[in-house]
Amino acid sequence: MADDPTHPSAERTDRSPWNWLLLVPIIIPMLTFLYEDREPRLFGFPRFYWLQLAFIGIGVLATAMVYRMTRRKS
Repeated sequence: MADDPTHPSAERTDRSPWNWLLLVPIIIPMLTFLYEDREPRLFGFPRFYWLQLAFIGIGVLATAMVYRMTRRKS
């Protein structure tokens, strides 16, 4: 019964190389040289504002990819 992955006492490990991808949405917004200028503008908004929204998208994509690649097969 210890070999059964559905058993509550089955050992679980979260050590996957895909988890390193979660550092991308943390590190990229810290690179201030990416958004320290007002140009280019997108729909009249300076780079800082639309790039902040892009960082949200990057975080969502990274989280979704890590989830898909590390979820257990049933």
